[in-house]
Amino acid sequence: MPNAAIRVVDDFISARREDFSDWCATIFDFAEPAWREYRSCNWYVARLRAEGFEVEEGSGGMPTAFCARWRNGDGPTVGFYAEYDAVPSNCQAAVPERAPREGLGFMAAGHTDPHSALGMGSLAGLLATKAAMEAQGIRGILQITGEPAEKVRGSKPIHAAKGYYDGLDAMLSFHPFYMLPLCNTVRWDTHCGAAYSFVYRFLCEAPQHWGATDGAPIPQSHSDIRAPGANDALMQMYQSARALRGSMLPHQGGWSVSEAILSTGQATADNLPALMADLQYMIRVPDLAMAEQITAQLDRLADLAAQMTGCRVEKHWVSKSRPGLANHAMARAVWTGLQEVGPPDWDEAALDLARQVQVACGTEPDAVPLISECTRLIDPETAEAILRRDLPPSQANSTSDDYTDMTWHCPTARFYVARPALRGGPYPPWAMNALGGMPDLIDPTVICAGRVLARAALRVLTDPALRTAAWAEFEARREAAGGIPPLADYPAPTHLPWPEYVETRRGRDWHIPS
Repeated sequence: MPNAAIRVVDDFISARREDFSDWCATIFDFAEPAWREYRSCNWYVARLRAEGFEVEEGSGGMPTAFCARWRNGDGPTVGFYAEYDAVPSNCQAAVPERAPREGLGFMAAGHTDPHSALGMGSLAGLLATKAAMEAQGIRGILQITGEPAEKVRGSKPIHAAKGYYDGLDAMLSFHPFYMLPLCNTVRWDTHCGAAYSFVYRFLCEAPQHWGATDGAPIPQSHSDIRAPGANDALMQMYQSARALRGSMLPHQGGWSVSEAILSTGQATADNLPALMADLQYMIRVPDLAMAEQITAQLDRLADLAAQMTGCRVEKHWVSKSRPGLANHAMARAVWTGLQEVGPPDWDEAALDLARQVQVACGTEPDAVPLISECTRLIDPETAEAILRRDLPPSQANSTSDDYTDMTWHCPTARFYVARPALRGGPYPPWAMNALGGMPDLIDPTVICAGRVLARAALRVLTDPALRTAAWAEFEARREAAGGIPPLADYPAPTHLPWPEYVETRRGRDWHIPS
């Protein structure tokens, strides 16, 4: 890879550092949750078109997804992606104290990971790679997909099934992170596992027949409240699944099942039964067999809950994501770039803000307020050895993120750049969310990631031996793992009552008024 191309990358990112900072703050302030990232998606589409990319809006049938491409002649194709969804009930302003963003309450959505920095780091790397290709005459194609609803593992299984990752020579997956040992490093062997998510919709469609004798209907419609209704079906399901969760799988493998009740308004406590209630499950497991086993048990419970309450149940899929495949050739290429760039660098102004957060949390401020791992690299194989200490030897995958679907279509590297994390604690959730939004604290993560991504992309574009080695390893690992095809045989579940912002006479507000 020409040194001149690297100089272009670093000069480009340095010259546009303020742009990336402002743009990251913009997405942080939008803070739109899964499947409802309208402003965030529109922002990326407009920005990419302004930068010369051809953009397909609504890719894969997902209204808040996109796929953008830029070509500098024929050559290899490198994939990037942006995420931009936030999480309900995590609204936090970019200030060193607990405060919601202006005009909102704490129950509105906010960035926790933060995906605002994930997307902006990817965009910085993408645009810097484009600048180097133009300046140095490097041939090839750049693709970036907009990936909504990562928090429910939503878009990538669908993009995979629709072929958006086919034809890529490599995919680069970046995430801001601090969960040790995966901080300022690259995943080696143990990639994220499988995830299934779905919503059971309980429907009380004939409450008048509940409790009737000899087929006679209940005489007054306002007596329909005697019918258990959809809320009761949901509670039967919720409590039964909670009680039986420990027996769904053996107590090993780091699996989890979590749920969320999606609000639908219902009948505002009138003397009428709830006609519809939605209960979402997220299953995070190392492999698909475990996902299938838990799903089958939940399906039985849902059917029984519906029968007990005179309801009908529908199942709406949200995600079927495959476990990830490693690629050492790509991991080494990214690790080389991470070593060249080094970890993020926080100046004294940033550290002072971190201390202010410590004080606001009732903790004594530290002279060095961030954990030491934020400012040092860890070798991928060393991180792997630490990660494996708590895992059974037979477990191939651990934790959950839907980038894994990309790993079945092309050689993929997954790497982590430190986001600021405070020493001491424990700290309340708002503190981490605030650190992820204040420019002085999050910009170093974005800039570091952009420089690493561009270096890795340029290596793929200019090194045929790397591409050959990465692809041979990819094909061997895919075959050894059984060549699992895309699993998303369902449309994007955008019709479900996902939390969102609304426009009313009161102005823009959260779906439950602030």
